[in-house]
Amino acid sequence: QVQLVESGGGLVQAGGSLKLSCAASGSTFSSYAMGWFRQAPGKEREFVAAITWSSTGRYYGDSVKGRFTISRDNGKNIVYLQMNSLKPEDAAVYYCAAGLTARGIRAYDYLYWGQGTQVTVSS
Repeated sequence: QVQLVESGGGLVQAGGSLKLSCAASGSTFSSYAMGWFRQAPGKEREFVAAITWSSTGRYYGDSVKGRFTISRDNGKNIVYLQMNSLKPEDAAVYYCAAGLTARGIRAYDYLYWGQGTQVTVSS
């Protein structure tokens, strides 16, 4: 079992930046690939980014490539999502998730989920 708690969401102006954090506890954090997803009202949960357990592989959704960066600190059991050049369409609830492969881009590829943190982007 892995428990995940996201933080760092909030209100930001378009063009601004936010850094989300996801703190993990429970089972061995470094054993899992970690991902970030987001879900806006009325839309399906969307893959944002994922990172392998060793940080050697990082994958991004097309809509965030070049603007978002995923990273992790296995010593602190934390995964981060640095979001730059934010756009109004980035507004959503952001979830972190733990899974067995960082190549998973579907929600069902991940085993454990946090409760989410709201990101609002004003135009």
